[in-house]
Amino acid sequence: MADSLILEVADLEVDVLTGIYSEETGKPQPLRISVAVRMKPAESYVADTPLSASKNYMDLKFAATEAFPAGIHFKLIESVADHICETLFVQDSRVEQVTVKIVKLAIAEANERIGITLSRERR
Repeated sequence: MADSLILEVADLEVDVLTGIYSEETGKPQPLRISVAVRMKPAESYVADTPLSASKNYMDLKFAATEAFPAGIHFKLIESVADHICETLFVQDSRVEQVTVKIVKLAIAEANERIGITLSRERR
């Protein structure tokens, strides 16, 4: 099995224009987003290895919080996840796979987690 490096940011709470029902359209919905990126690791990581040998975690956070086009309404949270994946693939050619987990907070009634997980490999 080949070595891999997984970078993660978890449980980011983000308001995103999403939803298909009339009460959801036109206003942001609260989502909890987690992102994991798989990439090929460096041969080794010593104490003074520069950040360029990996990926900045803030790139993952940016893709899940600030990289959404202004005013665009995503009907499905699957579309939100797909946009995050594509943003990360465009950012860095070393990214091999992205997994995005989204929980719709507004529809939870008893702290259940209702949502999706989308994994995409670089094509």
